[in-house]
Amino acid sequence: MTWKSQKGMPQVQRATHEIDAEGMVVGRLATKIATFLTGKHKPEYTPHIDMGDFVRVKNADKVVFTGKKWEQKVHFSTSNRPGGLKRKPVAKLREENPSEILRHAVKYMLPKNSTQDRRLKRLTFVK
Repeated sequence: MTWKSQKGMPQVQRATHEIDAEGMVVGRLATKIATFLTGKHKPEYTPHIDMGDFVRVKNADKVVFTGKKWEQKVHFSTSNRPGGLKRKPVAKLREENPSEILRHAVKYMLPKNSTQDRRLKRLTFVK
């Protein structure tokens, strides 16, 4: 079949995966979530088609870091202006917005291309 006779992009059936994050290590959980968001767990995975599923995470405030990461780890954000670098310790971030820790980890495990934002929108957190 030539490319001219194909009718648009194929329809993707998106499932919803519910994950309970209580007691799970952040990095290992983030790789599992990133795999579901990209669609690499499906046998019909195609890199140029966004085939990922929806992911709902429960108990994101009960994730675990190994070692002394709660005291030592720092998340950075920038305004891309001189002097615009902001530091936020993970311990403080855990009190303010605990789901942001996991969202940050998943974001940097997704491919850095135009599909990253669409994939992150399919990640939701439930209390």
